[in-house]
Amino acid sequence: MVRYSVEPDPSVPHSKSRGSHLRVHFKHCREIAHHVSGMPASKALRFLDDVMAFKSVVPFVKYTGGIGRKAQAKQSNVPGSKGRWPVKASAVVKDLLSNAVANAETKGLDPDALYVTHAQVNRAPPGRRRTYRAHGRIGKYASQPAHIEFVLSEKKKGVEKEDDAEGEAAKVKISKKQAAKKRFVKVGGGTD
Repeated sequence: MVRYSVEPDPSVPHSKSRGSHLRVHFKHCREIAHHVSGMPASKALRFLDDVMAFKSVVPFVKYTGGIGRKAQAKQSNVPGSKGRWPVKASAVVKDLLSNAVANAETKGLDPDALYVTHAQVNRAPPGRRRTYRAHGRIGKYASQPAHIEFVLSEKKKGVEKEDDAEGEAAKVKISKKQAAKKRFVKVGGGTD
């Protein structure tokens, strides 16, 4: 059994999925997970499909060095307009999300009511290779893989407001000033 960084409350129905040492860029995965976190699962999967089709852009918020500005990035409510279309990372994240949805269906949860409560990406140990430089030197040529984990939970259904006619008549709203006047007790007094 693998450990997750967050253990959700057992009373809340949830499902999880994670991948370790995935050979996709950590920075891309981090930006995708940050954008997808809090979304309904169906909307997140649709967004990732759109990214792979270059219809939606992943806004880059943290790792913005050298990232060009895109017109599509202005559509998402984030600071700046920097973004990219990381296709390979989007495919891996989509697979993990669809796996979490499948796990939820196995548990008997409603897939339409699921949303991403926890999305985390950590750096994995780099895959080290070498590249050959000028004058007989050797330089490092490392990949930056990632550990990714998702937790999906079911949205709680809202409580409906009670609809009774006699309750409305009994509850008359008064202001703070009126309530204070009712609490005030007149002491002493003259003749009126």
